[in-house]
Amino acid sequence: MNKEARVQFVINTLKELYPTIPVPLDHKDPYTLLIAVLLSAQCTDVRVNQITPILFAKADNPYDMIKMSVEEIKEIIRPCGLSPMKSKGIYGLSHILIDKHEGKVPQSFEELEELPAVGHKTASVVMSQAFGVPAFPVDTHIHRLMYRWNLSNGKNVIQTEKDAKRLFPRDLWNDLHLQIIWYGREYSPARGWSLEKDIITRTIGKKSIIDEMSKLK
Repeated sequence: MNKEARVQFVINTLKELYPTIPVPLDHKDPYTLLIAVLLSAQCTDVRVNQITPILFAKADNPYDMIKMSVEEIKEIIRPCGLSPMKSKGIYGLSHILIDKHEGKVPQSFEELEELPAVGHKTASVVMSQAFGVPAFPVDTHIHRLMYRWNLSNGKNVIQTEKDAKRLFPRDLWNDLHLQIIWYGREYSPARGWSLEKDIITRTIGKKSIIDEMSKLK
């Protein structure tokens, strides 16, 4: 199977498995999505979804958020980890949204990435899920699966994102990045992983990985 056929196999299989695609982080607008994505760094989406209702009950917009202190925000988000950095980021970006963007989340990668604690991946998720702009945010699942599927060399997430954007049609990016995340969680996790259930890796995966998994049977 050549690379083009492998890419099409991935697209078809994921469409079959996930005809409707749930969004992993609960949110109601671009601001609450931005905060949820920021909190998800080195934290599970499940944990974030447990914490955001508590935070958003107190402040679900930048104007209410800056009425809280960094310390108050930090106490609420502590279970998500990295709370000193994240609380400063949430407070700081809320101020900037009010001062520079009329309290609204900007709709450009450049302006999003200028906000404190917002990197390229966070900006990509917001552009994709809040504004429908084609983007391909690469998390650990996508990075792992693109390597397992022999569609990227696994060097780093920057290279993986370039490869994903080059190989997959632009109009499918927003669906595919979510479908791959769900597939990674359900069928191809980092550990405790069954090649029998993982139809994509079993069909198109790197030979070295398939051979290694076969030895473990």
